[in-house]
Amino acid sequence: MANKNKILIADDNAANRELLEAYLMSVECEIGLAVDGQDTLDKVRSFQPDLILLDVMMPKLSGFEVCKKLKDSSATSKIMILMVTALNELGDIERAVKAGTDDFLSKPVNKYELLKRVENMLRLKDTTDELARLRLYIQEMEEQAGPGIGKRR
Repeated sequence: MANKNKILIADDNAANRELLEAYLMSVECEIGLAVDGQDTLDKVRSFQPDLILLDVMMPKLSGFEVCKKLKDSSATSKIMILMVTALNELGDIERAVKAGTDDFLSKPVNKYELLKRVENMLRLKDTTDELARLRLYIQEMEEQAGPGIGKRR
């Protein structure tokens, strides 16, 4: 892993942001902070995170809306999103899944559960990125080799 992973913490509650940031101190990553839904979208453009810890209940745009916008855009659809919510209703989980979240975590957040999910999501992102690089490399090699070379008959 040449570059440090970037994690954006998006929560309108300062205490929640600080707690999540403290929990992530043991993770080798760069951390960005966003204070509402619109700020999250703005920070995604400038910070370019690999993973977003996204609160559901935020002003301006809800976590559901932010998630859907990010997942609907080809430029941001590969960003991993872990929705963090105090909502435990089945309908809320369904809304999160429909919005495109990669995973969700209920508040109050358990530090060890958070760290394990973050670790797994970053590993999945790194593996997916590496697979995409390998596919591109193979495609380039096949194109350089010319027609019929490297292709199975």
